[in-house]
Amino acid sequence: MNVAFQSKRLYVLNSVERKNFLFVSLAGLVGDIAWQITKEGHNVKYFIEAEKEKDIADGFVPKSENWEADIDWADVIVFDDVLGQGEKAKKLRDQGKLVIGGTPYTDRLEDDRSFGQEELKKAGVNIIPYKDFFSFDEAIEHVTQNPGQYVIKPSGEAQNIKRLLFVGDEEDGLDVIRMLEAYKKAFSKEIKQFQLQRRVAGVEVAVGAFFNGKEFMTPININFEHKKLFPGNIGPPTGEMGTSMFWSVPNKIFNQTLKKMERKLAEERYVGYMDLNCIVNNNGIYPLEFTARFGYPCISIQQEGILTPIGEFFYEMAAGTSNKFRVRSGFQIGVRIVVPPFPFDDDKTFESYSKNAVIVFKKPVKEEVHIEDVKQSNGQWLVAGTSGVVLVVVGYGQTMKQAQAMAYSKIKNILIPNMYYRTDIGDRWYEDSDKLHNWGYLREI
Repeated sequence: MNVAFQSKRLYVLNSVERKNFLFVSLAGLVGDIAWQITKEGHNVKYFIEAEKEKDIADGFVPKSENWEADIDWADVIVFDDVLGQGEKAKKLRDQGKLVIGGTPYTDRLEDDRSFGQEELKKAGVNIIPYKDFFSFDEAIEHVTQNPGQYVIKPSGEAQNIKRLLFVGDEEDGLDVIRMLEAYKKAFSKEIKQFQLQRRVAGVEVAVGAFFNGKEFMTPININFEHKKLFPGNIGPPTGEMGTSMFWSVPNKIFNQTLKKMERKLAEERYVGYMDLNCIVNNNGIYPLEFTARFGYPCISIQQEGILTPIGEFFYEMAAGTSNKFRVRSGFQIGVRIVVPPFPFDDDKTFESYSKNAVIVFKKPVKEEVHIEDVKQSNGQWLVAGTSGVVLVVVGYGQTMKQAQAMAYSKIKNILIPNMYYRTDIGDRWYEDSDKLHNWGYLREI
């Protein structure tokens, strides 16, 4: 057994009072963290609202059939998403419960892209020019009159359909016009509101930090998402195929963006993780969008880098009794293993190729392997849910190459029919780091 993993687990069992954790999920996102906290010896109940996703994490964690009936049982309640979860979290927090989750305000930071941008602007953060549209014809006319490179960003629930995000390449904007015309024909019912944002060239990097209701906790997290399906960053957008990251003292990127939101988040008594995706270049930092919750699979990768036991860490964050935690030095990467029809929604394909597919380990070593849409029956791991997102395999090391080697060696131990994954998670770092260091964004200021 990995020595660090073993010592971390013993620390929990020997020194931390057992707590009751209630996880409340819309679509079964937070099962892995619920499982990790179960393994640390705490009591866990996990509620999933979506009927088709209810089998996720079966056999790994005890389930709740009615989360509201379990509120009094819980020492800590964890909400895993936005889309109205913040209202529930705030109500319970106002009643004196320890809650990890948002507020209606922080939900809106993510759900309403324009609101998030305007709040950044109020806080003194530079933003990229954008305009909201409710009509495809008006947007087409706007690009025609103002040629350039744009990004199409659906708002509201449609923004969760990652294939609808489109990044234009052509200087005259004709590729964006063609895409808008196609969206008008195919998605006018799904996309009620969208944003056109000027495209800015540079390095895409996210800065995130945990917030304890009063202030940001340290260290902060710098991460690089790999969003396209295929190696080389080509193919359809997926939300995420993997992430590389490292922990840092507050640096220039953090201090010029998220740090400026600290006072407002304290007024909201927000508790949880806050992430801001940005484009940076030699001219400045340009925030793109908030993630006002745990990222997936980001939180599973972070869990491997956090040396403070995750149950203890969550309890102290919810209680506001700590503003620091222990982490690994070096780098972590996480690689998502998926099966058909990911990243598309196709029930027939999932039923034919992936439902209840077996997950086999050549050698019985499962450390650093994190579940997403997985269940367990008679000790056998099986694909659950409907999305085809299965596992996150994590590697860490003092260099990015060491982290990559660890993750990909562990993937070789896994067999799933029709599985696929990207083979280049972490490769972005080698070029991006030179630019970020040269521009001074990773320095403490």
